[in-house]
Amino acid sequence: MKEKCDHRADCLKMIQLILDGEATDQQLAKVKANLESCKPCIEMYNLEREVKELLTKRMEKRCCPDQLVDTIKSRILSFS
Repeated sequence: MKEKCDHRADCLKMIQLILDGEATDQQLAKVKANLESCKPCIEMYNLEREVKELLTKRMEKRCCPDQLVDTIKSRILSFS
């Protein structure tokens, strides 16, 4: 088991993609293989997962007003 991760920033990005449900099958396989041998990445994955779960439980879900959604979309499109 590795005690040091030489590509920590890349691993964190991949872990966040996985936890957000946005990772490809190839990315999932790569991270899964890495988690089998990298202690810092295992710890980072567990911490990120716990933070995401806590935030999800603590956040109050409310509908966003349509006017706000339209305003945000128009501002985003104006930057493109």
